[in-house]
Amino acid sequence: MPLNKYAPQVTTHRRTQSAILAGTKELITTVGLAKMSMIEIADTSQVSRATLYNHYRDKESVIAALCESEIERLIAIASSAQTATEALEMLSIQISTDAALAHMRTHDPAPLALALGASTHPLWKTFSQSLATITGSQVIADVALRWLVGQVLQPLTPEESRLAAELLISRANL
Repeated sequence: MPLNKYAPQVTTHRRTQSAILAGTKELITTVGLAKMSMIEIADTSQVSRATLYNHYRDKESVIAALCESEIERLIAIASSAQTATEALEMLSIQISTDAALAHMRTHDPAPLALALGASTHPLWKTFSQSLATITGSQVIADVALRWLVGQVLQPLTPEESRLAAELLISRANL
């Protein structure tokens, strides 16, 4: 007898959610946040509209889930680093090269600014706490978080990311 008879459904549910979030991010990259609809999300994700609505009630809930997924992805990337400097460099590169953020800078600046200013949102706090664990200091985490937010608006090259991460950590350790 299987340990969990619902395991196949859970796997299908997660795979469907992943497809929806990937499709949503692709749409943000190509048409922008303001111009995409639930119909386009379903079509791009290759799921039926009924399936999309079984997972999310509206576009805002899809966007919220995408933001949560992206924060989890960034935390996983940072947690895989050997050092705090490497973690910040990796995060900087991910943020600076993200095509969806690049599109939003130009086509959806108002919602992007709103999201970047939501420092009381639970996702902001989760990210900050993870950075504090990685860097060993809440103060360094707070500075690093603001530095990373700045890169959403002014991306860095990979070389600049490395140098700035080294500088941030070395100055924090003085």
